[in-house]
Amino acid sequence: MNAELPDVLDLRVVGVPQLTAGLDQAQRLDLDMHLKVHGPLQPMPGERLAELAELISLKGKGGAGFPFGKKLRAVAKSAIRRGVRPVVVINGSEGEPNCRKDTLIMNRAPHLPLDGALLAAEALGARTLVIAVTRDSTEASMRQALAERGLSDRRGQSLRARVIRTPERMVSGESSAVIRAANGGPSLPPGRKVRASDSGVANAPTLLSNCETFSQLAVAARLGANRYGSIGLATEPGTVMLTVSGSVPRPLVMEVPSGVPLRYVLELAGAPPMPQGVLSGGYHGKWMDGMSAHGATISRASMDAAGGALGAGALLPVGPDTCPLGECLRVANWLAAETAGQCGPCKLGLPAAAAGLAEVLGGGGRTALEALRQVTQSVRGRGACAHPDGSVRFLTSSLSAFTDDLAAHALQGGCGRPTHGVLPLPSPGYQEEGVPSGQKLMVDWTLCKGQLICVGVLPELVRMGPDGFPVLADTPVPLHLQNEAVRAVRRCPELALRLEEAPAPRSALPPGGGGGRKALPRGN
Repeated sequence: MNAELPDVLDLRVVGVPQLTAGLDQAQRLDLDMHLKVHGPLQPMPGERLAELAELISLKGKGGAGFPFGKKLRAVAKSAIRRGVRPVVVINGSEGEPNCRKDTLIMNRAPHLPLDGALLAAEALGARTLVIAVTRDSTEASMRQALAERGLSDRRGQSLRARVIRTPERMVSGESSAVIRAANGGPSLPPGRKVRASDSGVANAPTLLSNCETFSQLAVAARLGANRYGSIGLATEPGTVMLTVSGSVPRPLVMEVPSGVPLRYVLELAGAPPMPQGVLSGGYHGKWMDGMSAHGATISRASMDAAGGALGAGALLPVGPDTCPLGECLRVANWLAAETAGQCGPCKLGLPAAAAGLAEVLGGGGRTALEALRQVTQSVRGRGACAHPDGSVRFLTSSLSAFTDDLAAHALQGGCGRPTHGVLPLPSPGYQEEGVPSGQKLMVDWTLCKGQLICVGVLPELVRMGPDGFPVLADTPVPLHLQNEAVRAVRRCPELALRLEEAPAPRSALPPGGGGGRKALPRGN
């Protein structure tokens, strides 16, 4: 099954639409239609705008959840201290394959995030606006929206606005990667932590926020804090944009008031009445087991208490007919291939973690499970960006949410269910800037003598197993490691190691759920 999502999903609204108002009347709101639906927007002083953001408890909608008002004040303070004009950036880089809420906004209501960003730019005295996108359709829509407003990157304008394109990769949506791309570099985290509010685009203080965040700001500025807060929870007012995929008949983007029961949202999307689990917050998020998800509501506090995370607004229920840990292994392999290759915890740790999970699911027992836990502990908190920590959070959450399945795999050789591939991943041709090469390391176990030369040549993808034989990461070889992979194959004295074309990522496990064994030594 290929669960890749299209650019723009169908929309479902619960209650009164806010961000998606008017989308029942038009496929895309041009500037004239946008103003008819939402009305004009008056400028607002910076302090008043920050107070508004605080009154409505506006936090980043891209996953990090940083308070917008605090970020706005930090940028203003830095700009005044340095005596330079700040920059405003709309981060619409949805590189996660299960997220489409921002893509829907930018394709169908592009002037709403522009309203919020221009409101912030006016308040800060910014003269530069950058819009980062990942897809052809989104780029075309945002360029058209700028043209409808008469905005461009030409010199002499009071505000210069431009659209930049980032690859559809997990790491490219991180704020530091977006800023690096806006500065003309690669769309990768720089490996050093510098606050954007101090130094971002062109070394200027930069207000960077998610597309939905700016859209919520634009709605609140028109309605005022009281009217905006009349919808949803008092502690988390307003609506929430969600992408619902996984075990549903048709993936959807939904706008719902905060506080709506999660089970109701899943029911509207057509999810199974009692899913095995619900992945919340995307592939850097957390799993909730079926019972916990049943009692949760759509809010940061409730989902945190249930063991989940609202994060980037992605909800992925998994039904009873697929192996949940097999689904997790598919995602773990993809996360390992998404490494920027710039630090050891990511470059070495994530492929090792994916290989460790494959070993556990292949019946590796308690030894394999303990080895996997040691790998995840060694990665946590040591990466140059958020990708290692987010990936480890996903993996450890998988082990906690599906304990019965974990025991069946680790101790009994499988759970008896196939992996249908319901969690969205890019199609085999998605490779951007050469992350996966399309090839995979394999071992002929009839020839391997366990001399482990491959471990020394290619530690990123090969490690020593508990029985003294090599364990291979069950993931395609990243292009930045392809030369080392070829070298490892050539140096194998028994000619047991080889490179083969990676199969299409349809299922991590064969029917029966006991997969991954061909990447593991056969023991005796």
